[in-house]
Amino acid sequence: MAMKPHAETRLAKFVAQRISDLQGRKNQVEIAAEAGYVNANNLTMIKGGASKLALDRVPDLARALECGPAFLLRLAMEQALGETAAKAVGEIWGTPLTRNEVEWIAEIRDASGDTDPRLTTRSRTKLREIFGR
Repeated sequence: MAMKPHAETRLAKFVAQRISDLQGRKNQVEIAAEAGYVNANNLTMIKGGASKLALDRVPDLARALECGPAFLLRLAMEQALGETAAKAVGEIWGTPLTRNEVEWIAEIRDASGDTDPRLTTRSRTKLREIFGR
């Protein structure tokens, strides 16, 4: 029986789900090629948990999977370092932001005149209204 030490990681499950979600638009071979893998078997091993996702592959795989690179990086760090160590890294360096999140932060800073506004109940409600939540 093949060893699959990473099969239960959130990353393996997420990659498998994204590949499934993208079926009909592109297949696993196309996703692997977009991510820079010569062989689609590399992706099979990642989604099946037989191997880890190399951190330097995160940006290309995120583009191929059409997901946020910051989110995929968090999952890859958790897989590579373990949950506890990844949490420590996050506490020290902070949570990686996507490009879109950086734009939101810049707009909040501009709109507030760089006053570091506190998130109030009212502002939280307004923000959730924007997203229909």
